[in-house]
Amino acid sequence: MALIKSISGIRGTIGGKPGDGLTPPDIVRFTAAFGTWVTRQGIQNKRPVIALGRDARISGEMVQNLVAGTLKGLGIDVIYMGLCTTPGVEMAVVDLKADAGIILTASHNPKQWNALKLLNRKGEFISAADGAEVLRIADAGEFSFAEVNKLGRYTTEPNYHLKHIEKILALPLVDVKAIKARKFKVVIDCVNSVGGIAVPALLKALGVEETIELYCEPNGQFPHNPEPLPEHLGDISKEVRKRNAHLGIVVDPDVDRLALVCEDGEMFGEEYTLVAVADYVLRSQKGNTVSNLSSTRALRDVTEKAGGHYFAAAVGEVNVVEAMKEHKAVIGGEGNGGIIYPELHYGRDALVGIALFLSHLAKFGKSASLLRATYPNYYISKNKIELTAEIDVDGILSGIQTKYKKQPINTIDGVKIEFDREWVHLRKSNTEPIIRIYAESQSQTTAQNLAEKIIHDIKDMISEKHTR
Repeated sequence: MALIKSISGIRGTIGGKPGDGLTPPDIVRFTAAFGTWVTRQGIQNKRPVIALGRDARISGEMVQNLVAGTLKGLGIDVIYMGLCTTPGVEMAVVDLKADAGIILTASHNPKQWNALKLLNRKGEFISAADGAEVLRIADAGEFSFAEVNKLGRYTTEPNYHLKHIEKILALPLVDVKAIKARKFKVVIDCVNSVGGIAVPALLKALGVEETIELYCEPNGQFPHNPEPLPEHLGDISKEVRKRNAHLGIVVDPDVDRLALVCEDGEMFGEEYTLVAVADYVLRSQKGNTVSNLSSTRALRDVTEKAGGHYFAAAVGEVNVVEAMKEHKAVIGGEGNGGIIYPELHYGRDALVGIALFLSHLAKFGKSASLLRATYPNYYISKNKIELTAEIDVDGILSGIQTKYKKQPINTIDGVKIEFDREWVHLRKSNTEPIIRIYAESQSQTTAQNLAEKIIHDIKDMISEKHTR
């Protein structure tokens, strides 16, 4: 059982004892803390309003009932979005003039996980400082419930994906005419979650000629590991080849990550989703870009080629958004397939990513694999070390920093070490009890060797501590 509290929200496995997993008492406690924090944000002369939506995972209905009931018990009005994407809830907070939002999703985690993702009145993830205050309120039990005549109200706002799609179609860089002219045949894998509702509707609105659906029934029965990594996408790869499709499109359970499959069944590369979309945007709008420290150098190359400046942020959507605002970035996101396009909203959004990528591919006029070949080749080796109680993460990061002190080092999020055009990034995960070790090079073998060298260093440090 696991319960993780971070800038990504309150995330845990369903079941077990309170405090060990995401149990009903934990859900109520953290919801009450967040609701209390919302009421303290200067809301004047009205009842607070929170927009609430969820992905299709099995525990969603149970968690939604607990969250909605708790908020109403605090005297907060709830606008329930039903099955709704994460970017959909983010946009709805602003459109519906809500004071905050909660999305019930554990994103790419397997079905035993769920989470409360917490949004401010701008429809953006709350800051680290605000998150710390919510946790403090929860730990202190610093909340009080409303009298019977002051209980919150409950209304529904279903099918928000239709409004989301309307806003996407209105974007100047989304070229429906060009997409229709290409007569695209597309295979989609929506992992039996809310993407199964939103993605087919988007593709139809964009003028895609034929959409072949895999796993589009929103029942929460994930047919494979829901993280859109190559090792989990064998079915769609085969289907793209079998159907002679132009493209495969994969989203995670809450539709904030986008992975693409080329016409030959090969992965476009999750890291290159953002690179391709940024390239398309920068062709029309000169400006800066931002991604997190664990993302490919290719975005920097594409940005500088277009005359812009690239900036790196700490891992986590809230950190990327803050950096994008600071540097006035026209496009940004994360190398896990998360596209943030400020002209629509400040949140990772697979739907806008699909629309921009299809516009790009349509105008390119050739295949997805040939488009991918136009970008510089980098390879990332992604590794992790499971954390145990005796592992001193801060000590390990400090030791690595000392060992490689002669190299350029960035410590805004863990430790990132630069080796000319190669790098290694070590950090403690916000969402799982692990240390992530990412390495990038222009060769997959070199990237893997670089990561293994750092992993060997870490194991030596752990071993030395145990033998003292």
